[in-house]
Amino acid sequence: MSMIKHGLAALAAGTISVSLALPAIAAPTKFDFWFGLSGDLERVVQTLCKNFNESQKDYEVVCTSQGNYDATLQNTIAAFRAGKQPAIVQVYDVGTATMMLSGAYKPADKLMEENGYKIDYSDYFPGIARYYATSKGEMLSFPFNSSTALMYWNKDAFAKIGKTEAPKTWEDVGADLKALKDAGYECPMAINISGNESWQLMEQFSAIHNQPIATKNNGYDGLDGRLEMNKTKFVQYVTDLKKWYDEGLIKIKSKDLGQDMVQAFASGTCQVILSSVGDHGTVGKTQKEGMSWDVAELPTYAGTERKNSLVGGASLWVLSGKSDAEYKGAAAFLNFIHDPKTALFWSTNTGYIPVTKSGFDYMKANGFYDKAPYKGREVAIASLTASEPTDITRGIRLGNFTQIRAEFGTQMQAIFANKVSVQEGIDTLVKNGDAILDRFQQTYPNKTLP
Repeated sequence: MSMIKHGLAALAAGTISVSLALPAIAAPTKFDFWFGLSGDLERVVQTLCKNFNESQKDYEVVCTSQGNYDATLQNTIAAFRAGKQPAIVQVYDVGTATMMLSGAYKPADKLMEENGYKIDYSDYFPGIARYYATSKGEMLSFPFNSSTALMYWNKDAFAKIGKTEAPKTWEDVGADLKALKDAGYECPMAINISGNESWQLMEQFSAIHNQPIATKNNGYDGLDGRLEMNKTKFVQYVTDLKKWYDEGLIKIKSKDLGQDMVQAFASGTCQVILSSVGDHGTVGKTQKEGMSWDVAELPTYAGTERKNSLVGGASLWVLSGKSDAEYKGAAAFLNFIHDPKTALFWSTNTGYIPVTKSGFDYMKANGFYDKAPYKGREVAIASLTASEPTDITRGIRLGNFTQIRAEFGTQMQAIFANKVSVQEGIDTLVKNGDAILDRFQQTYPNKTLP
């Protein structure tokens, strides 16, 4: 029996499906988004993706955690070589130079323009935007999860030494730590000296003091930039930290040692830490019952003209080699991420900060920073906007910087174990770090950063 006869027979029987008489509904265009967050943050990203999918019917983003930042970048490189790359990938801050030189992306600003979205890029906080922009200010990726480092301090402990405010200078920090020790606190301050803590201890310190990490304006002006933190105020800073450690005013805390510094602070074990604003929610959820604490901008040495701190976190890159339909979906997703209402959702459910002025203003208008769980997070915005970014404080544009961070951890551990002097350790960091930069430059011969 022909198809027509089948249809007529069904119609006569009154059983033909109504759906046959209606126009087919086009399936939404699917596109992939890979990211490097895990645990509770992975859950929030998945909810964000679900919210996008439910906000419209044309596109469906498929969001997949790769476990961590390093794995995300490496898996993306492997997938790209196999022609199976996602449309969007989250790349951490120090992977920016690698992405810029890869040529494997579609510039975010061009993507949005081609798909009819008008984004006011001046709305992004300068300290955030310039980390992910070219030297001409072109936005190659979209800032996503952003943070900066703050000082967490126990107000109860400081009240016992007659202090109602956090120390603003490192000279004051030294005096306060001694007073806390004399008052009976076993751990006045905790630090972590692993490689990842380069972000808090070296990079943030250098930025707010307007001290270079490397020549060529931290690598922005050429791949031949080389490390020089062995000639800056950073040497004095590590000297002071080591002195306070030797005097028992600082304890080293890490997961490898059984308790990380955030846990040590939240439990009331240690009274001061330097950590990301992203940990604000964790401290609030896990703090010792009844403990009074707050956050403040990182201290500077006396006489320093404070500059903006550095943004941390990651941005969203759109990869090349995808279809026009997928690019339309990617643009719609980035526009959704850019919406101030999304900023409110994101910051409410994580410790990350809004990346745009409009997002920040929207959150303030909704009383976000007046609520106890979130009060204090606005200090991160004040830190990031303490000044217009200088040639040094706009960021770090050095290749293979993850390896340099690992070398930082190796040398810091040698310094605190009394295997080398402070100067010797930082000199070795520079020597070994420069070798890493040499290899990176050789990987991209005759190339320049955009």
